[in-house]
Amino acid sequence: MDQQQLEFNKNEDTMRMAMSNVKQRLAVIAQGGGKKNLEKVKQRGKLTPRERIQYLIDDNSRFIEIGAFAAYDMYPEHGGCPAAGTVAGIGYVSGRQCVIVANDMTVKAGAWFPMTGTKNLRLQEIAIENRLPIIYLVDSAGVYLPMQDEIFPGKEHFGRIFYNNARMSAMGLTQIAAVMGSCVAGGAYLPIMSDEVLMVEGNGSIFLAGPYLVKAAIGEDVDAETLGGAVTHTEISGIADYKFESDEACLDHIKSLMGKLGAQDKAGFDRIEAKDPAKPANEIYGIIPADSTKPYDMVELIERIVDANSYEQYKEDYGKSILCGYARIEGWAVGIVANQRKMVKSKKGEMQMGGVIYNDSADKAARFIMNCNQKKIPLVFLQDVTGFMVGSRSEHAGIIKDGAKLVNAVSNSVVPKITIIVGNSYGAGNYAMCGKAYDPRLIFAYPNAKIAVMGGEQAAKTLLQIQVASLKAKGETITPEAEAGLLKKIKDKYDQQTTPYYAAARLWVDDIIDPLDTRTIISEAINAANHAPITETFKTGVIQV
Repeated sequence: MDQQQLEFNKNEDTMRMAMSNVKQRLAVIAQGGGKKNLEKVKQRGKLTPRERIQYLIDDNSRFIEIGAFAAYDMYPEHGGCPAAGTVAGIGYVSGRQCVIVANDMTVKAGAWFPMTGTKNLRLQEIAIENRLPIIYLVDSAGVYLPMQDEIFPGKEHFGRIFYNNARMSAMGLTQIAAVMGSCVAGGAYLPIMSDEVLMVEGNGSIFLAGPYLVKAAIGEDVDAETLGGAVTHTEISGIADYKFESDEACLDHIKSLMGKLGAQDKAGFDRIEAKDPAKPANEIYGIIPADSTKPYDMVELIERIVDANSYEQYKEDYGKSILCGYARIEGWAVGIVANQRKMVKSKKGEMQMGGVIYNDSADKAARFIMNCNQKKIPLVFLQDVTGFMVGSRSEHAGIIKDGAKLVNAVSNSVVPKITIIVGNSYGAGNYAMCGKAYDPRLIFAYPNAKIAVMGGEQAAKTLLQIQVASLKAKGETITPEAEAGLLKKIKDKYDQQTTPYYAAARLWVDDIIDPLDTRTIISEAINAANHAPITETFKTGVIQV
């Protein structure tokens, strides 16, 4: 067995192990608030949030979960909040692609933590940007009171949900709310601001204040059903539109409603009959190096994602540290912008490091992005970037100017952008390659991804130099052993903050995906984006040339 095959096998084993870790953690997350709480749900004749979604979506259809790792390893002092207390994603109901958001009543009775608000707002953002219908499966006790100051008042907090409800309604986006459990206090506004409200008898309830608070506030004794149950709201208040005896009957009616939605305008992105990739997709595991500092040929990855023989490079012999090209993914026309990770030779004959953005690469990518906007072709960014090239030669050549040109083009792009972080994502390279701050329609990470201002080794050494200089300024000395220990401590902490789990917990990425699903996810993302006609004209503003 040659060295290349040995390296491939090592990479494959490492990625398989990484994916195994992802799946093991997802299995724990899927248990929500734990076995005991799941049993309580069953005793009340209710489906779990994941069962509700599975029952609702079309058989054998694709469902892309969003934010499964949201709040991962956060709030340990409060017992954790798996998936931020919400199961959600993009799926198909009666043939219509839509966003589905289901409260997880097994996690603190579905109470809203700070990341619950962030996740729900992200799901609404996805629905708004892609003009998708949204279905809310409501079962929540409202704001998690011990953390109310972090969820209640701000623009990125709980109240923004209802602002979005109103805006989405004005935009003509269908919103259906099924109240299948508690819907309390401020949360009561969400279903009422939706187009149609469904309730499950015996379990669903809507009220601004529950029985205990009503007793404390005005001295009235009233039970939950009388106060705000399905019968009350369908027969007396008129707040709800339908009532059902079970979760299943309620979900069946949602399917019926979705099946009657009229067709809407499309963006018109080009799609032809799909072809399988020319090279086996299951070889992706062996292409991505186990060591993130090692080079590899990004073309090999691209050819296992795109339709056979569809990849056509743009300016192939210029700006080689970024690959640009047109291709098709499951028949959809796409423009691909990807970091080339192998060492390449510049037009001047100099060797350039892989994963680094050079002047000519930034210039090429900016121009390509402009072309895709001109042609109305969605953009796919494959990130494995360590940043822009530094040093006097690059500075004198105007690397900041060329980098700004690329950032300007990415920022002002009006065609949908989908980002996959396949390896490193450091510093301004994250921005230029359409990181979360640059409004990708969807952004995902491979299980080996690293997201940070700079690599762990460089960052740790930089921080160490600062701390050692500070100690010396105070007249203190530090031994080589103590310095090595301090370096390790800094690096360990920094490395923990660069993992994809850390990023996914904070929704810097929408989720961690299996590399083998890349093609499917990109295709579904473009299908979602195709629901939103492009109404803006691409303009870049001021660019220094």
